[in-house]
Amino acid sequence: MTLNGKRVLVVGLGASGEAATRLALGEGATVVVVDAAASPSLLERADPLRSLGAEVRLGCADWPGGRFDRVIVSPGIPENSPWLLEARTRKIPLQSELELGWSRRRCRVVAVTGSNGKSTAVRLLTDCLCASGLRAEAAGNIGTPVCEVVSSGRTLDWLVLEVSSFQLETCFSFQPDIGVLLNIQPNHLDRHPSLEVYRSLKLRLFAHQEAKDLAILPIGLMEDFQKALPYTLCPTWTFGGPGDAAARFRYEKGRVLRAGLNPVSLRDTDFDNEVLGLTAAAVAAAAIACGVEEDGIESALRVYQPLPHRMQSVGARAGIRFIDNSKATTLAAMIASLLMTRGPVRLIAGGLPKETDWSAARPLLAASVRGVYLIGTAAESMAVAWADLVPCVLCATLEEAVARAAREAVCGETVLLAPACASFDQFRSYAERGERFAKAAADWCAAQESEKRHERVKVRARGGITR
Repeated sequence: MTLNGKRVLVVGLGASGEAATRLALGEGATVVVVDAAASPSLLERADPLRSLGAEVRLGCADWPGGRFDRVIVSPGIPENSPWLLEARTRKIPLQSELELGWSRRRCRVVAVTGSNGKSTAVRLLTDCLCASGLRAEAAGNIGTPVCEVVSSGRTLDWLVLEVSSFQLETCFSFQPDIGVLLNIQPNHLDRHPSLEVYRSLKLRLFAHQEAKDLAILPIGLMEDFQKALPYTLCPTWTFGGPGDAAARFRYEKGRVLRAGLNPVSLRDTDFDNEVLGLTAAAVAAAAIACGVEEDGIESALRVYQPLPHRMQSVGARAGIRFIDNSKATTLAAMIASLLMTRGPVRLIAGGLPKETDWSAARPLLAASVRGVYLIGTAAESMAVAWADLVPCVLCATLEEAVARAAREAVCGETVLLAPACASFDQFRSYAERGERFAKAAADWCAAQESEKRHERVKVRARGGITR
């Protein structure tokens, strides 16, 4: 439905809210934007929108006056927000920015959701499509709002969307041509009332799919899918790991095996492990459904570079590696990080907890972690849960944790940042936390090099030999 002549309320002025406002204004709507915050970055966004004709109210908690035909919701706004509760009372239709942008698409759409690995899967799938000569672009929770992409007028064959549970809360007609669910693990339970509600939101990705569409999901979630959508006509493809013989796509020993087709090789790529191997299996399924051949998938796998703060190597010195996985904000993501890391680990964890039970990590900590260096609000509870298995050190800052972990590490070990927590108790975002970790690692490596250089100078001054 065109927004021409409509009065639209946009709730939340982040990147998504700005993109939705610009799209609505471009269609001839009268737009009011509200946000409870009034930060410098929001003030920066507000002025250009005002110059385009939008009314922007920052630091505003009240319902604006007048009648509205539609409320567009940014992903940061929870379902129980007073604005959304008031909109429901007034029977005003709600729509997420993602769904608004999708409704203006001019190409086919793949949507990817899951608790962990969404951005990696979206990036790899987009690379697969582009490597095969298709015009594809990633959008959604990965960074670029969907409304911004569809408003650009760029000609695409495929739009690859990363979809979060926050976005799915206010999706009521979203119907991707291909929907991919990677996994469901406890996450965002500080926002969603229960794991059951969170699971139902993830499965909403498939709610409006029809016989012409395709659902791709782990074989272990087929029962949940069938219970949630008992009357769906949408065909399904499943993926799994070595023990999932019935899965249509299966990661096993450096390959993605495909029923009746040649395997896709993962050898010498970041995806040849039991965690990312499952992601590769899901992406291979989606890519093939989009018309990509085996060569296009393998080509994208070989050149793939990790996204920032996702198992990203940020330094090495004296045989000690530093890996930034600041994006690991849940215990399940931390466990996955440890499974992907070869050799003994010095683990940096902690922050603002999303959960309270840390016991699931115990077997892996005992097997592969030589020391845990804990920061933030969760530090003490993590230490209580793990100190009988592995040395736990409480650190006041991330920099202290890096310095202590690096000092105690030996050649062949990895200092891994995988916090299992959100970052907001000490940092503005997980990205800032990762950047601070990378800087601390670089500073330690530089200090080691400087110390070694001074030692060489001293040896030469004594007339000795050093190597």
